[in-house]
Amino acid sequence: MQFKPIPQKDSMGCAVACVASILGISYKKSLKFFGIKKADKPNFYCRDIAKILNKKGFNYSYGKVIPKTEKYLKNSGTIVFIRRSKKFPFGHYLLKTKNGWMNSWINFPKIPIKAGFQKKLLGIPQWLIYKT
Repeated sequence: MQFKPIPQKDSMGCAVACVASILGISYKKSLKFFGIKKADKPNFYCRDIAKILNKKGFNYSYGKVIPKTEKYLKNSGTIVFIRRSKKFPFGHYLLKTKNGWMNSWINFPKIPIKAGFQKKLLGIPQWLIYKT
């Protein structure tokens, strides 16, 4: 599957953008699946993201990054949540693709927000949402 880079339109919209890329839809349409009009609060959990993808016919699970689940970091279609840090004070979701990691705000903290692919995962992966 070919994933497109989707820029997040809101300050906390990285999960929304990842779901949009997987589903091949716009950021705006993806927002509706989250039941919100704007992603301006850090309130997306892995279980919610997996639930949305599963409702759309995918088979996703989620869990902490541990030795048993690390292998999913290499799979295209895996969403990872990187740990909160100085660079990402609320953490950040990225999508693994054949082109590298789809980052919905690759030029953070600059505006306008741009999406793109990066080779390396910047940050420490803490949670995974992966195809089973």
